[in-house]
Amino acid sequence: MSARHPEQPRPDPGSTTFVDLIWQEKRVEHWLRFGRFCHEHRIDRQRRTVGFASDSTFAVVRWAGNDYGTVVSRLDILRAVAPGEPFQTLPFIRPGAEILLRVSGWPKVERVLQAVDAVEALGIDPCLVSLEHWRHVHNRIAAGEPFRTYAKAQHAAWLKRRRVGA
Repeated sequence: MSARHPEQPRPDPGSTTFVDLIWQEKRVEHWLRFGRFCHEHRIDRQRRTVGFASDSTFAVVRWAGNDYGTVVSRLDILRAVAPGEPFQTLPFIRPGAEILLRVSGWPKVERVLQAVDAVEALGIDPCLVSLEHWRHVHNRIAAGEPFRTYAKAQHAAWLKRRRVGA
């Protein structure tokens, strides 16, 4: 997708979470691992901004390197908040988001990417996964412990709970 179509309505800045993505091969790479954005604005070949509607879940991977190797690798799984909801500020994300999972360092990032792959292997879109699952994965990784894998039964229970408004 390129810039917004002239007839497409502008996203409401008050209810949209914007994420700046950068791709400078082997230098700075900020990309989405999953998420359904409602807005995209391509700035140039290396930069774009995507917008997420309130209550959307998405994952952003941030990696930077230099001639000597990786400088930083991070992965955040976030929930876009509605106007008036509390949020945490994060680099490259405006105004901010609710942090469900946050890891730094390639071994931890790799474990989370494997967890996302396992969810996709079940045929489930990771942006529809229970928020509690991503918090669980975060807490277990932070404690250096193994985490439970997401199950179809857990997902079905989460979808039913969402339907009844829990």
